[in-house]
Amino acid sequence: MTINNWKSKGLITSGMVLVLWAAVTLALHSNSVRAEGDRVFELRVYHVAPGKMSALETRFRGETSKLLAKHNLNVLGYWVAGEASDYTFVFMVAHSSREEAKKNWAAMAADPDFKEIIKAEQSEKLVEKIDVRFMRPTDFSPLR
Repeated sequence: MTINNWKSKGLITSGMVLVLWAAVTLALHSNSVRAEGDRVFELRVYHVAPGKMSALETRFRGETSKLLAKHNLNVLGYWVAGEASDYTFVFMVAHSSREEAKKNWAAMAADPDFKEIIKAEQSEKLVEKIDVRFMRPTDFSPLR
């Protein structure tokens, strides 16, 4: 694969993530969802190991989504982006503050059920890399 091809895939994935963000913003704005204070959004992009997308979706569909909810990690949506040979799994979480995000993720990491998921992940690697971005809404954002 050439460097230009890698750059193109990166740009396409970045563009898809931006489109997803815009879609979530519009969907939430149309439902008049508002928050106050230090609300932040966390964008998580999982670069899935080849041939493992189905297994990752199954994991999130079942146990992982329940654990996220249990620990007040409020998922706004899940998406699959990319082409068949280069899938990424994307989801966005809303937090009341950066401190709350840190506290909730720490609680999830300490959860014995989550530790079991991580242990299983060591034997069957589903994700090659995870990119995490925290975003704060601007004062003119329809979603704050």
